[in-house]
Amino acid sequence: MTVNTLLLELGAEELPPTALDMLSDAFAAGIEKGLQEADIPFASVTAFATPRRLAVQVAELADKQPDRDVERRGPALAAAFKDGVATKAAEGFARSCGVSVDELIHLETDKGTWLAFREQQQGESVQALLPDILRRAISALPVPKNMRWGASRVEFSRPVHWLVALYGDEVVAAETLGLQASRTTYGHRFHAPDAIQLTHADDYVATLENAYVLVDRARRRERIREQVLSEAEVQEATAVIDEELLVEVSGLVEWPVALTGSFDERFLEVPAECLISSMKANQKYFHLLDDAGKLKPLFITIANIDSADPEQVISGNEKVIRPRLADAAFFYETDRKRTLASRVPQLESVVFQQQLGTLADKSRRTTAIATFIAEQINGNVAHAQRAVALAKCDLVSEMVLEFPELQGIMGRYYAEQDGEPADVAQAIEEQYLPRFATDAIPHSSTGKALALADRLDTLVGIFGIGQRPTGAKDPFALRRASIGVLNILVKGELNLDLRELLDVAAEQHQGLPKTEGLAEDVLTYMLDRFRAWGQEEGISAEMYLAVRARPVTNPLDFSRRLRAVKAFTQRDEAAALASANKRVSNILAKQDHDGSTQVDQALLQEEAEHNLFKAIAASQVKVEPLFNDGNYQQALDALATLREPVDAFFDQVMVMADDEATRRNRLALLASLQALFLGVADISLLPQ
Repeated sequence: MTVNTLLLELGAEELPPTALDMLSDAFAAGIEKGLQEADIPFASVTAFATPRRLAVQVAELADKQPDRDVERRGPALAAAFKDGVATKAAEGFARSCGVSVDELIHLETDKGTWLAFREQQQGESVQALLPDILRRAISALPVPKNMRWGASRVEFSRPVHWLVALYGDEVVAAETLGLQASRTTYGHRFHAPDAIQLTHADDYVATLENAYVLVDRARRRERIREQVLSEAEVQEATAVIDEELLVEVSGLVEWPVALTGSFDERFLEVPAECLISSMKANQKYFHLLDDAGKLKPLFITIANIDSADPEQVISGNEKVIRPRLADAAFFYETDRKRTLASRVPQLESVVFQQQLGTLADKSRRTTAIATFIAEQINGNVAHAQRAVALAKCDLVSEMVLEFPELQGIMGRYYAEQDGEPADVAQAIEEQYLPRFATDAIPHSSTGKALALADRLDTLVGIFGIGQRPTGAKDPFALRRASIGVLNILVKGELNLDLRELLDVAAEQHQGLPKTEGLAEDVLTYMLDRFRAWGQEEGISAEMYLAVRARPVTNPLDFSRRLRAVKAFTQRDEAAALASANKRVSNILAKQDHDGSTQVDQALLQEEAEHNLFKAIAASQVKVEPLFNDGNYQQALDALATLREPVDAFFDQVMVMADDEATRRNRLALLASLQALFLGVADISLLPQ
């Protein structure tokens, strides 16, 4: 068996840049899966992609499947022969194997002896297997939207033009999407438009680089980053490299060349976010900041050509960006002619959700929730109500209609210009925080009240119309909303009961299809988000379940318990005490104990139960103030000292004594032990 390099390349018209990585990874994964299923050994699979191609290179691919020993079992020996003569069963099995009965073997098993046939099956060649593997990999690609071209019935994301399939220096006889595989590829559309004949699959990357094509996605991306930083250094500025924009730009070029252009300084009178959004969304430009962090009237564009006259390319980009920025300036000036408050009536005609009404309806509901929250956190109630009233007004502004990503940001600018209180303006922007799990939370108390109220209204409303998220669908981003609420409550150290907040939110929704148990349903869903939230902090499912077993509905309190349980599991005593609590739970459950923790000292007989009683009593005094302060980690550290008296009790005391009074007293003693730990979590659910 020999090995060689496999190269597969599909050439097409320019592929969607934002889908390029997904398509490239899927192509490589499809080829890898096909090779694994065919049991063809290989060393590694590398994905390549440019706007005009998807490619996969497989290193050290064997030239065929390994030979395999195939064994078939026939009839039992007792049924295969009668009086030493082969039966029809034996003869039929031999014929199916293409041999005589004499050529069959006897197979000894623990269930007796059987007739069997064993042969070595030759592995099929990679040349024979690859065509089907390639077809299946391409047909399984997650193409965002298929299209047809010309008179062909073939469908793909973009028209396809060539197919390369090389195993070493040999062409693989494959066909797909109406293309016959060859060794012909193409370089850069302008710098090297002629056909290129690949001699060997190993030559792919170097050959295309000589033809002005960087096929390695990561390398092309880093080339862009380096060039952008270099251009910024020349301008004595700082380049802001948005990673999503970098990926998209990398999907637009095969031979990146960074060029710096400029725009009129008068546009800097427009909020920087507006100009940046216009440059990023429309032109895919990187923006530059000065030493003070302010936007400079410069941009960096990535050309897909190494022009002999770069000034012409720069001039062309400057001409294109000028009207774009002029539009942004126009939207800004137009919006400033009206106050945010004057836009409130427009919200009556903007539908939030068909069954939940308009944005104005949502605003009225959110006002009641935000008012309650502001009162609870000692915030400014009037400012919270004003922030809710203005929160969605920028959604009907010209700027946000053109650049939706500026929602909240433009609301802050317009509120500041209208002379609204500073925390109201700040809250309008902060209402969308956190945007993701690790994002910042609102800083102002008004912002916290607005952000919480808005999300709680959405969660209760969507659950109330029966559209809770499923494993595959979450169109209203309720998971993100839930995690956002938890993050604000925990990171903001807001000591609020989530059930109470949801009850207030549910009261604002009347006449929904589902009202009974609505708040409880949403509460369960939201607290379950702590499982994923905790995993990022190294909190296991068992730790989460230990806390979840307690009736804790305050997220801040819930998170403190989680961290305390995590710290407790690092102690040497943890496993033993978890096991003891498990044993206690089982005993109390089997005996149908009434839950009493009242212990009669006069009924204590053994030294071990006296010692445990004293230890529990001492611990109760010590941990009660810690529980009241939410200092659960210190409380569990104190309870860890119970390990020795607990172990001694179970070693020396018979809980199920014959005397009923003694037995019940010992059960009460165990119940009091269990109650101590349940002040934090049900540690019987921890690993033992």
